[in-house]
Amino acid sequence: MAYLLKQTAMFSRFRPNSQKTGDSFAFSRRQLHIEPGPREKALLEEDPALKRFKSHKKSVWRLKRIGDILTIVVVAGCCYEIYVKAVMREESRKQAQAINEGA
Repeated sequence: MAYLLKQTAMFSRFRPNSQKTGDSFAFSRRQLHIEPGPREKALLEEDPALKRFKSHKKSVWRLKRIGDILTIVVVAGCCYEIYVKAVMREESRKQAQAINEGA
């Protein structure tokens, strides 16, 4: 019996809110707009003591952009090196095959 009650409670989470009964827990706080109180407003305000620890958005954006560009350059360089090695290997195979056929 306890197993059935446990399964019913587990599947009740998947029902839409319109199908739930009218108990007080059916309405989540997200559905109702409640104005924050004075304590919440005080916590959301900027603290001047912490201002020096915040990163500057523009400089962080530039640093990320430089990192992205460097990553692209490194990947492109690696792809170029792989291409050059493959072409050189193919040329050496052709030369070795021409030498073997001529001998």
